[in-house]
Amino acid sequence: MTKIDPALPSTKENPIGTATEEAFLPDDGDVFITVGDDESGARLDKFLAGKLPAISRTRLKTLIISGQVSTDGVPLTDPSRAVVSGTPILVIIPEPAPAEPQGESIPLNVLYEDIDLLVINKPAGLVVHPAAGHETGTLVNALIFHCGSSLSGIGGVRRPGIVHRLDKDTSGLLVVAKNDKAHAGLSAQFADHGREGPLEREYMAIIWGVLPRPVGTISGNIDRSSSNREKMAVVQNCKGREAITHYEAGETFAGMSGEAVASLVTCRLETGRTHQIRVHMAHIGHPLIGDGIYGGGFRTKAALLAPEAREAADFFGRQALHAAVLGFAHPRTGEVLRFESPPPPDFMHLLEMLRR
Repeated sequence: MTKIDPALPSTKENPIGTATEEAFLPDDGDVFITVGDDESGARLDKFLAGKLPAISRTRLKTLIISGQVSTDGVPLTDPSRAVVSGTPILVIIPEPAPAEPQGESIPLNVLYEDIDLLVINKPAGLVVHPAAGHETGTLVNALIFHCGSSLSGIGGVRRPGIVHRLDKDTSGLLVVAKNDKAHAGLSAQFADHGREGPLEREYMAIIWGVLPRPVGTISGNIDRSSSNREKMAVVQNCKGREAITHYEAGETFAGMSGEAVASLVTCRLETGRTHQIRVHMAHIGHPLIGDGIYGGGFRTKAALLAPEAREAADFFGRQALHAAVLGFAHPRTGEVLRFESPPPPDFMHLLEMLRR
């Protein structure tokens, strides 16, 4: 049991208390907090969030509504209730429940790990989160097995905190939180898209054709396609969510006629939407090689390549996209961490054949 204020004053009926000292949330147990004079009138949920920074606002709200927050044995179930100075609050923090997905012994390429987070190099073909058709064999299953008891829980459940995702067939860098505090800190950085902080996400893509300018920006809101709900699309009239992709053209690859047929491009995300790079590149007429969803109409382009390159493109079984650079501020220390990942062998083989 953790006591934030061991000298609890006498209370009135149905009081609400706030902490006079900064509280660090344990993995589980009880926390006593006493309201300070300058804290009277604050919302219960906002007040507790300020005193228990290691727990998310969402989980605090759940604890309040479920009766885990009380004073003198009286549950305080209204998150918006105003607190009263000089009164104690008891916050019961249950031990995180077992994760619904089960841990599975799936190999992981872990580039960095500490008590708060880990950075992995995800292989193509690995689904990030369990879903219909992929209930097992996912990255989450692998992380539960790998991390074990080091997961202190996200939202009260002993599971890894996924703050961003990569498509199943996209390879590369991914950061995962181990606890609520790390999850909240990383989520804030991804929500800000690096506009005010050091968040950096850079991808390598192999596209059909040559971009109109060596450096440029693609802006276009993204939403579900009205004709195919399994696809995303650039939409007009202020619908969808803002999406901005910056690109820099790299190598170009010639076909048998000597004219450029494909290009290597570096893409930097200013926002992070579902299929963003794939949708934006297809929208401007340069879909990714191997993208069966957004580039199916460009498969005939492979006929323009030399035989070895054509075979490599035809049999490249995924979109040619790799998350090569990931940078962010550590949610506990503030230290800026930056990771780089070279493309996997299948990506490099395609590049080699195109270069020939």
